[in-house]
Amino acid sequence: MTPAIPLVLLGLVDAAFSGFRAYAGSDARIRKQRATIRAALRGLAVGAVLLLAPALAALLLLTTRDAARTYEALTAGGLGYLIPLTVYAAAVLLLLAAYLTLPFRAGTLAIVVGLGPLTLLRPLVVAAACLGAVLTGGGGAALLVGTIAGAAVLGVEPVVHRCWYHHVR
Repeated sequence: MTPAIPLVLLGLVDAAFSGFRAYAGSDARIRKQRATIRAALRGLAVGAVLLLAPALAALLLLTTRDAARTYEALTAGGLGYLIPLTVYAAAVLLLLAAYLTLPFRAGTLAIVVGLGPLTLLRPLVVAAACLGAVLTGGGGAALLVGTIAGAAVLGVEPVVHRCWYHHVR
C-alpha cells in the first residue's frame, strides 16, 4: 500500500485545523460556528494548494532513469514519515474526544493542557517524520519530499492568518 493517501488526508485535516487556529481568538462573538467553518475551509483550501508542492516534487523525482527504485524509496520513506504523524494525530484525536465527552471543566483542561503543547510541538513532529523517512530507507528523495511537505503544512496557518485575519489583534 502506498502511504501517499493517508499522508495527503493527514495533511488536509491538519490544514483545516490550521485554518481554525489562524482564526481562533480573533472574534469575540459567542456564536461563531459559521466563521469557524469558514476558517477551517480556508485552511483546507490553502493546504490543498501548498500540498501540491511535495506532490510535484515526488512526480519530478519519479521521472528519473530509475523510477522503480525511486518509487520504492519514496514508499519506504513515506511509511517512515507516517509513523510519527500517526502517533501525533492519535494524541490529538484522544484529546478532542476527551473535550467532547468529558464534563466542561475536564474537557477544557484536556484542551488547554494537551492541545496547547501539542500545537507547539508540530515542527518537532515534522522533523521526526523527516528523520523517520530517512531511517526507513527513503534516502535523499524521501527527505526532500518530506521536507517540502512539512514546510507546506507548517505554512498553512501563517498564510491563512496573513490573508484573512492579520488585521485583527
